[in-house]
Formats: sequence, structure tokens, C-alpha cells
Amino acid sequence: MSESPILFNLDDYQEPKLDLNSLVAPHPTTTYYMRVAGDSMVGACIHSGDVVVIDRAVTATHKKIVVARLGDKFTLKRLWIMHPRIYLRPENPKYRPFEVTNNPDFEIWGVVTYCVQRVR
Repeated sequence: MSESPILFNLDDYQEPKLDLNSLVAPHPTTTYYMRVAGDSMVGACIHSGDVVVIDRAVTATHKKIVVARLGDKFTLKRLWIMHPRIYLRPENPKYRPFEVTNNPDFEIWGVVTYCVQRVR
């Protein structure tokens, strides 16, 4: 009786150890992690409990997902620039976009670059 052939050798598929920080944080001194609360971004596949990676060195542009400071609170929304107006748009039809043009308490805190989530 002959041995069954080896289909593949596990050693051929060994990858170097993965460092999540080196993958998602090219600018480590300006990268932050935040846990998401709420359902305003479910249309962008970002759910409550997920962890988003925010890079403060990335320039916020039209349609980027950003963390914005409004007064003393933070919000996660899509940046919508319709010159001269600026809006923050949720990705859930339950919520409406809101204008932040000329709001003195508005600041783009950083741009979301990755989302780490549990497989549902």
C-alpha cells in the first residue's frame, strides 16, 4: 500500500509574523485608535464596537471618513465638501447630514484609515 501524496507543505506557506501596527499605522506618532459607539456609519460597514484607526497626518478631503470634534464631543462621519459649504454626513438613512461651515466649535481631528472589526 502506498502513502498518499502530500498536497502541500505547511513550511511553504509560512509568512513572517504580522505586526498590525506596522500595517495600519505608517505614521505612528499621529495614529490613534478609537472604539465606535452608535450606528450612524453602518452604511460604510463601520459598526458599534469596531475600532477605527485615525491618522492625524492624513489630509481630510471630500468623501473621506473623519473623526470631527464638535465642541467637547467627537463624531465619526463622512466629510462632504460642497464649496463653500462643509457637511458631515452619516452613512445611515436614519440620520441627516449637518452643516459645519463656519462653526467655531468644529475641527477635523483626523482621517479614518482602517476599521478593525469582529467578523459578524
